[in-house]
Amino acid sequence: FDARRFLEPACGSGRLITGLAARGYQVAGFDLSQPALSYLRRRLARRRLHGETFEAEMSDFCLTRPADAAYCIVNTFRHLLTEQAARAHLECIAGSVRPGGIYILGLHLFPPDRDAEDVWRWTGQRGKTKVTVTQRVLRTDLRRRIEDVQVCLMARRGSKEFRLRHAFQLRMYTPRQFRRLLASVPSLELCDVYDFRYDIERPSPLNDEMAYTVFVLRRRLPS
Repeated sequence: FDARRFLEPACGSGRLITGLAARGYQVAGFDLSQPALSYLRRRLARRRLHGETFEAEMSDFCLTRPADAAYCIVNTFRHLLTEQAARAHLECIAGSVRPGGIYILGLHLFPPDRDAEDVWRWTGQRGKTKVTVTQRVLRTDLRRRIEDVQVCLMARRGSKEFRLRHAFQLRMYTPRQFRRLLASVPSLELCDVYDFRYDIERPSPLNDEMAYTVFVLRRRLPS
């Protein structure tokens, strides 16, 4: 599969876009946050890199020129809280990649036996700065398929400390529910499924045991 032009929906401050641009790829990305886009543009300019950036919603966007591949791998897809918005996003993706182009989509599925009250914590350090992020599921509404989530970030450097707390909602998907959604967008087909190990040589069957899942979708070729 030959890919030279990439699209990232909800690209934020552009860590991945910048990395791809530095490797010589053509890149495009969009986000709803103007501060994040401004930071990304400065980031690209500092390194004398080029990328197409614009403000748009995940459920309503289009590209001036189709991409070979698109990716959204950090659970951002689940911020689309309705089936209609999720379907519109996939339809926009199908219209933004070339025929035969792929979409790499990563999201956490909801296994039937998962504890509804989950907590995750990550810690990273660079030099004297240490950052800890804690994500907690506050409430789970199985009927509406909505999770209420809170993220707390703490950054510490010496005696200085910075804390940030943010609450938001995510839509929930079981494997069956995601398959049903995908079936409603006939211009896309499921090629492969991977788990959190990202082993390209070992695709996994989609089943109820999977949690973090990477889907490889492809825009169908004209018949």
